[in-house]
Amino acid sequence: MAGTWFGFANPFLHLPLAILLLPAALVLAANRAETPGQAFRMGMLTALPGYAASLYWLVIPVHDHGSLPWALALPCPVLVGGVLAAYGGIYCLGIYLLGDKGRHPLALVFSGLLWATLELARNHLLTGFPWLTLASAFSPWSQTLGLAAWCGAFGLSGLLAGMGHALVLRGWRRLLVLPMIGLCMLPAWITSSAPAPATASVAMVQGNIEQGQKWDETLQTRILQTYVELSRQAVSSFKSDLLVWPETALPFYLQDPGDLSSAMRIAVAELGTPVLAGSPAYSMPLGKNEPRYVLHNRAYLLGPNGEIQAWYDKEHLVPFGEYVPLGQWLPFLTKLVPGEYEFRPGQNSAPLRSGDMAVGTLICYEAIFPELAQKQVELGANVLVNISNDAWFGRTSAPLQHLHLTILRAVEQNRAIIRCTNTGVSTFIDPDGRLRDRSELFTTDILHRTDIPLLTQKTFYHEHFLFIHWCYPFLTLGLLVVLRRRGPNTSA
Repeated sequence: MAGTWFGFANPFLHLPLAILLLPAALVLAANRAETPGQAFRMGMLTALPGYAASLYWLVIPVHDHGSLPWALALPCPVLVGGVLAAYGGIYCLGIYLLGDKGRHPLALVFSGLLWATLELARNHLLTGFPWLTLASAFSPWSQTLGLAAWCGAFGLSGLLAGMGHALVLRGWRRLLVLPMIGLCMLPAWITSSAPAPATASVAMVQGNIEQGQKWDETLQTRILQTYVELSRQAVSSFKSDLLVWPETALPFYLQDPGDLSSAMRIAVAELGTPVLAGSPAYSMPLGKNEPRYVLHNRAYLLGPNGEIQAWYDKEHLVPFGEYVPLGQWLPFLTKLVPGEYEFRPGQNSAPLRSGDMAVGTLICYEAIFPELAQKQVELGANVLVNISNDAWFGRTSAPLQHLHLTILRAVEQNRAIIRCTNTGVSTFIDPDGRLRDRSELFTTDILHRTDIPLLTQKTFYHEHFLFIHWCYPFLTLGLLVVLRRRGPNTSA
C-alpha cells in the first residue's frame, strides 16, 4: 500500500520511485501462491489498499455534487480501486504461471509486456479508466519520460514493472535493474530538441469559479465578467495569438441568441484576440426514438471579431459524470452534472485552426486516453489544448494525478500542451514533458508564454501506434509459451 500511495500524487509526499514497490510486491505474492486462484486473489488483495487509498478523492464528487449519502460515497474508492486491483491480480497470476522461470532474465521482459498489456486493456474495457498508470508516477521527472515517444506510456509502465520485478530477484539478477534504468534515461541523453518551425504566443486565464456557483443562473453574468476582465488584463500585458478559457467557462448556451451570448461576442471583439472557451451546447437528434435534446461538452473557437469560427465536442464522456452507462436499465442511477438531459459524444474531431495554430482539443478526462491525442495529431494538430474543470475534486490529489497523465500525452505525441483549468492546475507542458509556469490550486491566475512550439514532426510511437499496441498482448502470450516450454531453470 505504501508504495502505491507515495508513488502517486498524494496530499503528503510524492516519491515516484516508491511505485516500483507495487509490481515488486505482486511478484512476491506470486512466488508465495500455491494455486492460480490463490495467485489472483493475493495479487488483487495486495494491490487493492494502495489503489483505493490513492483514489480517496472519489468520495468528494459523488457526495458533494452527486448527493450520495456518506454510506454509499465512502465505498466508492474501494469499488473503483477493486477494478484496478483486479488487473493486479491478473499480473500476479501471470507471474505465477512462469513457475521457476520467474527468475530467468526473460521473465523481466515478460513482466513488462504483461503490465503494458494490462494497462492497455484498462484503457479500453468498461469505458476505459487508465488512471494511476505506473508511468504517470514519474511525470514530475521529465527526464525519465522520453521512452514514451517510442513505446507509449503503457510501454514505459511496462519497463517500470520490469524494474520492480528485478528488485525482488536474488544475486546477480538484481543488477538487471541497471540496464533498465539506462534504457529509461537513454532518450533524454541522446535526444536533442529540433527548433520549432513556428511558435505562438498564448495566454490562459484561470477563473477559479466554485463548483457550487458555476451553474447558478443568477451568477452567469458575474462569471462571464470574471473571465472577460482577466482576459483584458492578459491582452493589456501580453500580445497573444490565442486566449484560452477553461472547460465550461461559459455556464450558458453560447449558441443561443441572447444577452449573454451577445456580451461574449462583443467582449471578444473588443479584445481583438481569438478565444478558445468551453461551453455547454445542445443539438436536436432527428431519430425516431431519440430524445428531444442531447447535450454536448463543447469548446468554441471565437475569432478576433467575436464570431464563432469552429468548435469541438468532447468525444469520450465521463461515466456517471456526463452520462449513465446502462442508464435505461438502471434508472435509479444519476449523473453528477445537473440537468434533465444526458451528454452525447461529439463527432467533429478536426483541430481548431487559428492563424498558424492547428489546435487539437482534449476536454478534461480526454487527456488520459492516448488514442484521442493520437487522433488529433493524425488530423494535423501542431499543438494540443487541454481545457478542464477539476473543481469537482476540491483540494485533493485528483488534479495533480490528472496533470501527470496529461504530461504523458505531450511526450507520446511530441506536442506542446496548453492546459487551462478552472481551479488549477493550469500550465504549459513542453513536448518533452517539462512544465513551463503553472498555477496553484484554487487561485485566480493569468498565465502567458510567447514561444509555444508548433510542431509537425511525429514520434515513432505515433507512426506505429496500432502496431505497438497489438504487439503488447501478442508478445506477452508468445513469451509466456516460450518460457513455460523451457526446461527447469538450473542457472544460479
